[in-house]
Amino acid sequence: MQATTIEWQSTESNGEKKWSSRSLLGAVDITDRGRGQACSITWQYDDAIRERLVRPSRLYTRVLLEISSQMRSYAAAVLYELGARYLTSPGRLTMREDVIWWASVLTGRSDISSVDYRILHRDTIKKALIELDTLCDEFSLEVVEHKRSRKVEELQFRVVPKPQAALEGLGQAMAKNVFDLQLVERIVGLGFKRPDAQDLYAVTDEGALRAAVEHVEERMKSTSLPPLKSPAAYLRDALKKRYAGDHDQSEGSAQAAAAAPRIATQPKSQSLGEKLQQLREEWHHQKALDAKSRYAEMDDLDRRIFTGRFETERLPELATPIAKAWRRDGIDSRVAASSFYKWMAGQLWPNEVTDKELLEFAMTRAVE
Repeated sequence: MQATTIEWQSTESNGEKKWSSRSLLGAVDITDRGRGQACSITWQYDDAIRERLVRPSRLYTRVLLEISSQMRSYAAAVLYELGARYLTSPGRLTMREDVIWWASVLTGRSDISSVDYRILHRDTIKKALIELDTLCDEFSLEVVEHKRSRKVEELQFRVVPKPQAALEGLGQAMAKNVFDLQLVERIVGLGFKRPDAQDLYAVTDEGALRAAVEHVEERMKSTSLPPLKSPAAYLRDALKKRYAGDHDQSEGSAQAAAAAPRIATQPKSQSLGEKLQQLREEWHHQKALDAKSRYAEMDDLDRRIFTGRFETERLPELATPIAKAWRRDGIDSRVAASSFYKWMAGQLWPNEVTDKELLEFAMTRAVE
């Protein structure tokens, strides 16, 4: 256990990032009192490790297993953990990464080399956000898209706290997490597999879904129209094209609007602190690009030095799909390369950006 190291990253109050490594156990003593006597083993933890064991609530995010276990999609579970982590941060903004990075993390795949953002948003992000909003009473998430020209290149998620569920009553809060099993059975009866029916229920406004199911059932009973070849496909089309009409317009539309994921390219009104934080993120992004250029100019020896340090110091902390992609493709991995260049920028320019540097950077961007 003394050979087992614990590594972690933390952010200091002044914004500096710090990487730390400690042995799991500090001093170890084994006392052998002789034959027939009990052998005693004593050990000590390093102060930093002991702090994390004795007071975990100060250092780790509290994730409710009751909620995370209800998440039916991998992406929703990932976003829930991120939201729980950043709910108490000052800006309530997650890390800013490129679209390929997010695609890998939200799908658990390490072999992604290109991404159509529209498909990623439609099939993964949007559904995960609706599922999270349905099951979590503490917060919801909205997408923050960062564009260059007209192309979305980077993403963040903003955590939006919800009113405390206790104020609405425990019964109402719990009701939100309960499936209408009869409605799910009716969907199965239309030709859906049960997991697909449950997923459809989880990501669709219940009022709209119920009205669409009733519409399909009535259509199937009709003797004046040709029989449906695929009631399941017809239900999906009915939901997409609103064959059932606007049900309960006053209530259903409000629920659908509340359930729909929010997308924001920029906050409607930003405080000075938020503007400075955004400028710092732009500065760090530029430094990562500068690091990429520096790496391209290095000889093989210097490159091996940096990649070796990255694999020792940073790789163990990366999300599993990102680390797997690096081990397979190295610097050629589009998934993991951005993580490497951001780490390399921190090594090349370790000091926190000053106000003067930020001002000069902002003026340069304004001129451009």
